Amino acid sequence: MVDRGASALPLPDDWPAHPDPILALNRMGSFDWDLDNGLFHMDAQAHEIFDLRPGEFDGSPEGLSARIPPAEGIRLDTVVSQAIKDGSENYGAYFRVRRRDGSLRWTHTQGCIRRDGTGRPRRIIGIVRDATQELSEGAARHELAAQDEARRQQTNVVQITTAALAHARTVQDVIDILKDTHGLTHLGATSMVMGLVEAGRIRLVAEGPAGSFVPGTLITRIDEQYPMSEVVRTLAPRFIESPEDFAESYPLLWPHITDLEITSAAYLPLIAQARPIGSLGLLYNDRYGFSAEERNVLVALGSSIAQSLQRAMFYEQEKDLAQGLQQAMLPRCIPSVPGADTAVRYRSASLGRDVGGDWYDLIPLPGGRVGAVIGDVQGHDTHAAAVMGQLRIVLRAYAAEGHTPATVMARASVFLHELDTERFATCLYAEADLSTGVVQLVRAGHIDPLVRRTDGTCRRLSLEGGLPLGLSALFGRLEYPVETVELDPGQTLMLCTDGLVEQPGVDLDDGMHTLMELIRSGPEDVHDLADRLIDVAEERGGEDDVALLLLRRRGPGPRQSGGRLQQHVAPGDSEALTEARRMIRAAVRAWGAAERADEIELVADELITNALMHTEGPAIVTLRVLSGPDRRLRVEVEDSSSALPRRREAGVSGVSGRGLLLVDRLADVWGVEARGGGKCVWCEFLVPGRE
Repeated sequence: MVDRGASALPLPDDWPAHPDPILALNRMGSFDWDLDNGLFHMDAQAHEIFDLRPGEFDGSPEGLSARIPPAEGIRLDTVVSQAIKDGSENYGAYFRVRRRDGSLRWTHTQGCIRRDGTGRPRRIIGIVRDATQELSEGAARHELAAQDEARRQQTNVVQITTAALAHARTVQDVIDILKDTHGLTHLGATSMVMGLVEAGRIRLVAEGPAGSFVPGTLITRIDEQYPMSEVVRTLAPRFIESPEDFAESYPLLWPHITDLEITSAAYLPLIAQARPIGSLGLLYNDRYGFSAEERNVLVALGSSIAQSLQRAMFYEQEKDLAQGLQQAMLPRCIPSVPGADTAVRYRSASLGRDVGGDWYDLIPLPGGRVGAVIGDVQGHDTHAAAVMGQLRIVLRAYAAEGHTPATVMARASVFLHELDTERFATCLYAEADLSTGVVQLVRAGHIDPLVRRTDGTCRRLSLEGGLPLGLSALFGRLEYPVETVELDPGQTLMLCTDGLVEQPGVDLDDGMHTLMELIRSGPEDVHDLADRLIDVAEERGGEDDVALLLLRRRGPGPRQSGGRLQQHVAPGDSEALTEARRMIRAAVRAWGAAERADEIELVADELITNALMHTEGPAIVTLRVLSGPDRRLRVEVEDSSSALPRRREAGVSGVSGRGLLLVDRLADVWGVEARGGGKCVWCEFLVPGRE
């Protein structure tokens, strides 16, 4: 506060009744400004320079505002304030005075700042003189050029800040840019505050320096007596030019911020599309007032900040919408799969709202089988996420209906093509029988799957595959080759999207090799391995989402000696057929199932005969022992025909048609499943455990 007591340096009693005649001869006037009581004394010559008549001047600096244009007055006040703050003893400045006739005349002032013993400024004594004739045209141009340079620097700050704001994606990005040392501090602001309008209130999102938070201002009403509320309410900027102005205008706020030594402030409404979205406050502790140019610059900057904030708010809203949509489309939980350990992971890309169409799914199927899906819809937006959700649903439905993997993929492609979208999708579908370890895989333009062996080594399954979903239907190429592999107990099947493999400047094969090395050196537990792979993806960053699915087949316990045998039987090869029968007979007895040997031999022989009679290709006979709660012997006969076997009634005197009837009566369970371009008819027999 200003001390209004007596001056520490009293004036002569007759001042300014007898002005210095030398000053008068040189058209100079003198003044004495008492900083303690605010009185500004001028002699008669000074009155004449300002074109003031007796009685027109009230003895205060503000009384000169009728003759000094606002912009000139602010610039002059800035010079004086800076000299006081810097501890200078003198200052000088040119400024213009507007006379009664409206003409502008250049005036020069020099002042001497007198301080007391503590260094506190108490009085300024100086002169003013008419400098119009003194300033030549070149000097005037120089003065105007200096002003133009100052305006240019301010404009550059606006341009630089606006350019930086163009890259802001979030509200926090905007705040960080403004608080950066290359941001608003170039305009002289000590600190800033910012609030956003939400539900009829203002929420503080950026406060001033540490420790400056005012309790109760985190969320304020628009009708409260705060500067941010006022500019939002009136849609007009508020320039506070002195501490006294601040204290008088905002008595609720001022007592809490007096320690910040604020001398002036500018509060700007942030307006976008003709509505207020927030307000910005710039606080200063080394200046008083704002010139017209400075006000214009700040208003323009406020407009640019508002546009950036609106973009950031839209960006964040769209990001939240896209991520919410994407999460809703992904399965909420993964079902427990008997006989397997599974883990899924998902990582969103670093592009903010640009979420992708990556997805995973695990589908329980009849007969102890499970379907595993990984896919990626083209694009990074909400449309990609929506298409992904629809594809996930139809794939699950087609698989649950019992279609073969190739049919599931073909139907999904037709669905996407008929969805009236330009998007396509890559996909990989694996159908696994965990009791046997047989896995059928279909690839639609997706990257190859990987298998981790029990010793930690990793191999890539190079699948022939077909076109991506949507494109295969568009070009009429709906054939999807099915590859069959066996997943031994302890081995892990890994499906992922290309975000885990692709890296800028790295070949896809090199990326796959790197991934295989990560899997080889990773932990054995599928959950720990999935976490490790996602951590690596996080460290890389990347501009694509990552979906990951791991399926590890559990071991069935100690396997019997000779637990799996296989024989290839070609059409017309009687020797191979005899050898297959001999193999079955020997294996059944060796595996301790002698009491059911006749049943098993009869059923196996019937299946082999049917395969050779009703198809044009060979038959592959596989026998295996399945250990678990119930020990079972499984017989599989695979052929190259996709036609499903049909059970017929043979009649009383018929000699054929009893094959599947025998299988159904003698086997404990049997079924048919697709294998590549053909099928596999299988049956299982409960057999006693071995001691």
